[in-house]
Amino acid sequence: MSALQRLFNFNGGVKPAYNKEASIGLPIAVPPTPTLLVIPLHQSIGGMPRPLVKAGERVLKGQRIGGADGNVSSAVHASTSGTVVAVEMRLMPHTSGLTALCVVIEPDGRDEWIPRQPFDFRSATPTQSRDYLRDAGVVGLGGAVFPTYLKLNPGKHGRLDTLVLNGAECEPFITCDDMLMRERAETVLKGAVIMREMLGAGQVLVGIEDNKPEAIAAMEVAAQAANAAAGDAAIKIVAVPTRYPAGGAKQLIRVLTGIEVPHGKRSTDYGVQCFNVGTAYAVYEAITLGQPLISRIVTIAGNVGRARNYEVLFGTPMRDLVALCDPLPDSDRVIMGGPMMGLRMPNDSVPVVKAANCILVGSRKLFPPPPPEMPCIRCGECAKVCPSDLQPFEMYWFSRARIFGKTQEYHLFDCIECGCCAYVCPSHIPLVDYYRFAKSEIWAHESEKEAADVARQRYEFRLLREEREKQEKAAKLAAKTAAGRERAAAALADADKPAVTPEQDAKKALIAAALELARTQKAQVQPENISNLTPEQQAEIDAIEARRAEIREMAKPHVRQND
Repeated sequence: MSALQRLFNFNGGVKPAYNKEASIGLPIAVPPTPTLLVIPLHQSIGGMPRPLVKAGERVLKGQRIGGADGNVSSAVHASTSGTVVAVEMRLMPHTSGLTALCVVIEPDGRDEWIPRQPFDFRSATPTQSRDYLRDAGVVGLGGAVFPTYLKLNPGKHGRLDTLVLNGAECEPFITCDDMLMRERAETVLKGAVIMREMLGAGQVLVGIEDNKPEAIAAMEVAAQAANAAAGDAAIKIVAVPTRYPAGGAKQLIRVLTGIEVPHGKRSTDYGVQCFNVGTAYAVYEAITLGQPLISRIVTIAGNVGRARNYEVLFGTPMRDLVALCDPLPDSDRVIMGGPMMGLRMPNDSVPVVKAANCILVGSRKLFPPPPPEMPCIRCGECAKVCPSDLQPFEMYWFSRARIFGKTQEYHLFDCIECGCCAYVCPSHIPLVDYYRFAKSEIWAHESEKEAADVARQRYEFRLLREEREKQEKAAKLAAKTAAGRERAAAALADADKPAVTPEQDAKKALIAAALELARTQKAQVQPENISNLTPEQQAEIDAIEARRAEIREMAKPHVRQND
């Protein structure tokens, strides 16, 4: 641990009972393969992957069964070899109880892998490397399940100052990251080295809460080996104070670097990016081993007799894992996640997905029913503990009044739903539920607005197309009419001309020949009585010609009058 690393503070936070001891006494185990795997195609933020298999097909372990679709999406793979039983709607691991498209696989017991080979990211372009991780299905394993390939982008500067690895794991009961760092620290940091090279980061800071001394010690040993191999001291293991939610990305960045990422900005704009330690481990397996993301470490804790961490294949029913940990008789619920941010499942048959870092078994004794909700007294305690520096009571009032525009003015979407406000509320108001309601309503409104905009654009385009087609038809009709008129005029002109027979043509030719002959003969004849005239004879001829000219002039008006 670097003693010289300066730490900063973030606003708010609480210190609940952590209850982590029960699940760290045993090493990570591998549960038996279930008789049926139900693998949802939608397991990350973004669009729904398109199914690549159909019922009756045999698939291999690691085979892609869902292809990434859209700008924000990630592939999904078969967790083991077997036969696709169905591609159908099944119950999702979400508190809503809604269904989604899933690939149902019956394992064959062979656990037969697809051909695997490392990916040489150093000789590939950054885009090729990111596309590879997209098709390998790697997403953030801290709970947000944001596609990792999108975050492995150094931004406009082309490089980062700091890569932050999040090993804080601040929520009660959850110990999957703790056990991963204890048992596989070297592999986690190998993944961090790969991510550092892809981002061009100057240093790697691994933040771990100081209530995890074994994980800190294991990571320090691995960091020393990694730094010695690289010939530098770029990787630093930093113990941070134990306070919930120190594991929030913005909060951990603030603690380790002092950088406070403002609303609407990305951390890469400030030269830093944050990933979960489990994500680094998945990146290593995808790049170095050629293995897509098909499993994760999951904590099984709560109202069970033997809490433990398991490396679980995606699609495994939660009840199979709960059964391995001896659930107590009074168990009445299953929560995916921790007690602060977790979601209650509709039942225990829903499958494990990439977002499932913990399966928390609950009971009325462990989690008593909340007291009745009382009116808000505006005490301000919620604002004091808010790690995002928001005004929770204002967001509550406007969410409850369904004035969603005002909730956005108070930066509703900066809320990380950590539950600190509800934890300290003396009126026992489930504040996070109101915020989730407001967010869902705003998202629904935005979806409806987007759909209406698309429909309007399509309607306007249709009107434009119809108007264009109408103009084109009118132009074609006008051109056709003009051509018809020209043809009619030509036909009429031809009709006015008298018909000429071949005999008439021959007669005209004879007449023309005779006239031409007469003109030629006239030109050749010279008068014989006009030479050797006396002056008297010449004067007489001139007088005659003058009278002829006068007669012709007198005759012109008469001719014009007759015309």
